[in-house]
Amino acid sequence: MNSDNKQITDTVPFDVRKVREDFPILAETVHGKPLVYFDNAATTHKPLQVINRLQHYYLHENSNIHRGVHALSQHATGEYEKSRRTIQKFINASSEKEIIFTRGTTESINLVAQSFGAKFIAQDDEIIISGMEHHSNIVPWQLLCERTGARLKILPFDLNGELQMEELPGLITAKTKLISVVHASNSLGTVNPVEDIIALAHSHGIPVLIDGAQAVQHMPVDVQKLDCDFYVFSGHKLYGPTGIGVLYGKTKYLEAMPPYQGGGDMILSVTFDKTIYNELPYKFEAGTPDIAGGIGLGAAIDYLNTIGMDAIAAYEHQLSDYVIEKFTNIDKVQLIGNAKKRVGSFSFILDGIHPHDIGTILDFDGIAIRTGHHCTQPVMQRFCIPATARLSLGIYNTREEIDFFVQSIHKVFEVFS
Repeated sequence: MNSDNKQITDTVPFDVRKVREDFPILAETVHGKPLVYFDNAATTHKPLQVINRLQHYYLHENSNIHRGVHALSQHATGEYEKSRRTIQKFINASSEKEIIFTRGTTESINLVAQSFGAKFIAQDDEIIISGMEHHSNIVPWQLLCERTGARLKILPFDLNGELQMEELPGLITAKTKLISVVHASNSLGTVNPVEDIIALAHSHGIPVLIDGAQAVQHMPVDVQKLDCDFYVFSGHKLYGPTGIGVLYGKTKYLEAMPPYQGGGDMILSVTFDKTIYNELPYKFEAGTPDIAGGIGLGAAIDYLNTIGMDAIAAYEHQLSDYVIEKFTNIDKVQLIGNAKKRVGSFSFILDGIHPHDIGTILDFDGIAIRTGHHCTQPVMQRFCIPATARLSLGIYNTREEIDFFVQSIHKVFEVFS
């Protein structure tokens, strides 16, 4: 491990040994073996800095926010809104009013589908998504189309796992009202050319939503540079708590969109005759929010900022190259997708061995991977397979763990030989 770490830290300012010390769960054992956690695309572990921040909130700051005049409520409100500003800076939104707290990526997409859809989508309108979307970026649009009579159109991808961008201009018509695409695929690892998609869409006056659930933890994201109209992501994939997520939206759209839910905090005044809605961002945040989750997400971003997103991206790119190198040297292993630009999520199959069996055997070696369709059944259908095994990297993974994973894959072959 020491030689690998030296090689990595000689090229990027990243010390994985120091990072791993911040994640106590990595000291756990599974079936008597050290935990090797390669299921980061499903959820990431939390550093002590986040765990301690959550504990501090509940021990010393717990109170409902926005509505209290007492000191504890005022303090909790300040910490919660501080996290909103931290998120704004992290993705370079132009205003903290453009940062809407949600329960996660799924709710963020549903919010846009419900609210933007109610305002801007009518019968015979069209929405374009890609063929590699997570179900959370498919089903909300299908529901919207069922309600409105709109039509869903699909941008295909090739067997390398790359979008067939030459098809996009032909899909766009005067009826196209929104394009929604994933930034990085959770099952293929593909990083899509979202800048090109946004530029083409905007040349036709079409807004774009980017699903950043598998991107924002792996690379710097600048929503103003991207010029996307909506960007969504989840806290728990960003080394933060579960149950908290973010919708970024351009002010002009958020102001035009009706509220997603009704209740406390999203109002200025209520009578039985009329309700006046609150200003942004609170118009979309009905009820008591996940206060601790919002504060914890801010702490997670502060933690990542101390490392640096450029350093994280460089380190994970090296690990990804190492995974590909190792996979290439194993007979009877097929990587699903071979995109030139990717993050560290690798779906694979072993000849004649069911993915669930792969996952079970690796688990006995303490290795956690994901098996199944990864909520991307259309992707599986494109490759004519029912499921895959998936290894996905995080900031605390090492080359030594990848080497151990390869040894365990050979054990899988031995079991089924």
